[in-house]
Amino acid sequence: MSRTRRDLVAPPDPVSHMRPVIYDNPPSTLHVPYLRHPYSLSEFKDGNTSVLGNYELQFRLLRQQLDSLHQNFWLDSNTRFYAARGAILGGLPTSATPRDKEKALSAFHRQWVMQEKSWTDSYTTEWRTRNFQLIVLAARLHAQHLKYFLTSFFKNPWS
Repeated sequence: MSRTRRDLVAPPDPVSHMRPVIYDNPPSTLHVPYLRHPYSLSEFKDGNTSVLGNYELQFRLLRQQLDSLHQNFWLDSNTRFYAARGAILGGLPTSATPRDKEKALSAFHRQWVMQEKSWTDSYTTEWRTRNFQLIVLAARLHAQHLKYFLTSFFKNPWS
């Protein structure tokens, strides 16, 4: 009996607020989350490696790299945001009214968004690019699965 593979979603990270995915089939060679793979995966073929296996490995690596990029961006962004917000609130006098706090936070948020715009925009561009690459790779992987299925079916349809 084969085991059903399922990815799991972990509780949210307390700082980034992202819910990390725990993949059921992580690549065994990936020890540290890389942001980019330094080599072409086709350079290291052994005799048993198939095109399907290469696509599956590339898909898993790219998916985990995208998750790592996303987690690291929001962890860094939220860490800096909370520190800056704490400094703003800590700089208010103890006699500050809720309205004073609201005005200070409103000015802080406006300044924060303008300050972080280029960094957030570059992250968004990178995330969208990698996400599109992941979608293209997933389509290739599904096409290879379909090709493999049809090839094996028409070789011996009654097996």
